[in-house]
Amino acid sequence: MRRLFRFLALTVIVLLAGCGKPDFSDAEKKTIASLSLNTLPPLKPDTTNRFADVPAAAALGSTLFFDVGLSRDGTVSCSTCHKIDRQFQDDLPQAVGVGRTNRRTMPLAGVARDPWFFWDGRRDSLWAQALTPLENPLEQAGNRTAYAHYMKARFGERYERIFGPLPDFSGIPLNASPLGTDTEKAAWNAMSGAQRDAINGVYANIGKAIAAFERSIEPGPTRFDRFALDLATGAEPKGDAVFSREEILGLKLFIGKGNCVTCHNGPRFTDNGFHNTGVPPAADLPPDRGRVDAVAQVEADPFNCFGAYRDGEASACGELRFMVKDAPELVRAYKTPSLRGAAARPPYMHAGQFSSLDEVVAHYAKAAPSVEGTSEIHPLRLSDRERAALVAFLKTLAE
Repeated sequence: MRRLFRFLALTVIVLLAGCGKPDFSDAEKKTIASLSLNTLPPLKPDTTNRFADVPAAAALGSTLFFDVGLSRDGTVSCSTCHKIDRQFQDDLPQAVGVGRTNRRTMPLAGVARDPWFFWDGRRDSLWAQALTPLENPLEQAGNRTAYAHYMKARFGERYERIFGPLPDFSGIPLNASPLGTDTEKAAWNAMSGAQRDAINGVYANIGKAIAAFERSIEPGPTRFDRFALDLATGAEPKGDAVFSREEILGLKLFIGKGNCVTCHNGPRFTDNGFHNTGVPPAADLPPDRGRVDAVAQVEADPFNCFGAYRDGEASACGELRFMVKDAPELVRAYKTPSLRGAAARPPYMHAGQFSSLDEVVAHYAKAAPSVEGTSEIHPLRLSDRERAALVAFLKTLAE
């Protein structure tokens, strides 16, 4: 009996030692190091928004982000869907503003580093993205001139200290927009070109202020980052930086057999690209073809990088200039989301189709064909143990 206890004790010691000093190849160590948050480069300036790093603009943007006055009925703000205590998302399968939308709210940590915005990339800058929900009838449902009047009445002095003088509002209707109701559209069309341009300028600056605030939202370090740093430096793992054997297996699968790192790469665990991965459509929602339909939307946006409201030179517009416009792989392709914090924010996919990480892993293992276009993923022969290990590893990105 004593020999049995001694054997069991030695086994436990060996297992614990295996957790403390996991065995990775040099290639695996290099890949793991590339995923660590300490490799995230400094945030680049946004040359299309000269107020992007102006503290006063960020302060105004923070106020606007939480202001329900920026909605038609005075009940919805950016923070309604991007909740500060929930990784700036809302835990819902589809976001709910004035009405219910067709897409899942994306978290905002590190969003300023994206080249495209929304699940389908229908906007090409953070400030242009910030404008879109304001006039969306299902989100904040307001209109362009109403927002300009609101800015003058409530934030006039702050606005002018940052952006310069507000335009002359005489003759500007209280409610007008090129995207609003028929009455609002008629009022917009009745305005002169100079009046529309002046209102668009104020409207663009609202987005630029909100974007300046959102640039401050960055991901924080997790258990994985502490583990990766110890692995890279050869330090003895301590505390929560010690990975279990299951978590180590999950990491090996993530960067190896599972091919997850193909798209979820870099310190934010995203390639910032668009992929058809065979995610099924959500029931009772309008048809959604993803990136293929967003191309026309970003080209038509007057606030895109080629538009008159961009700051800086057109040389900053490389993403838009060389955008892939028509290709089979764009059909039902959606942005690769960052996996940082993902374990703490179900449901998953662009319309909340999967309720748990277990369902997500099962989907990728099965690799069912896409209902339209061609899925990029292929079936994986993963055992139940391997699936559980992948989920265990993903949880280290949220702790």
